[in-house]
Amino acid sequence: MKSLVLDTNILLDIFVFQDERAADLRKALLSKAIRPFSSQATLIEFADVLSRPLFCLEASAQEDILSQWKGMSYILNDADIPASPWKCSDPDDQIFLDLAYFNRPSTLISKDHALLIMAKITAKTGVCISKDYNAFLINDGD
Repeated sequence: MKSLVLDTNILLDIFVFQDERAADLRKALLSKAIRPFSSQATLIEFADVLSRPLFCLEASAQEDILSQWKGMSYILNDADIPASPWKCSDPDDQIFLDLAYFNRPSTLISKDHALLIMAKITAKTGVCISKDYNAFLINDGD
């Protein structure tokens, strides 16, 4: 089975926006049918984004969302995650690319253009990058 990594925008769709496109993914997370990977750096990124005034989330709501996510994911130590062989044009997205590479074979679900344009390159080494919220259902025989 492929490992799973979710970028911050996907997490926002699940936890903040309740995006219906992410309904199956949200259900799988809540039922613990899947348990994706995160890292200290990805948690810091998510906390930073949640705290932005744009989302109008009180501190307690931010903490609750972050706590839920921590409970749903395998949290890896950043020091244990080597850099991937690729460099993302958006430095904020590099942490997700590195995490997906370390956990190969893996699927990284993202809406970020900087990651999506790398999909053909990363697929050759076992990292599927997809904007499909249901990409976690694709096993590819792994």
